[in-house]
Amino acid sequence: MVKLVYFAWVRERIGKSSEEIELPASVETVSDLLDHMATRGEAYAELMQHRNAIRVAIDQEHANHDERIGDASEIALFPPMTGG
Repeated sequence: MVKLVYFAWVRERIGKSSEEIELPASVETVSDLLDHMATRGEAYAELMQHRNAIRVAIDQEHANHDERIGDASEIALFPPMTGG
């Protein structure tokens, strides 16, 4: 099981702040995860239309879409951040 945590407009589009799911063995990278999420229902599919804008952190470390998930316990999805 992995805990998925959603922030900002990612959370708003899915309608929940987090969930725990069992990932199929075929999900090895962040990109694989995003592909899998698109199959989980209409809200997820709509969100994944913006997948290039989604940033990811694996166990609180920023990750690129080609990075391996490994044995992560938490994966966060969020929009690009701006600072000031």
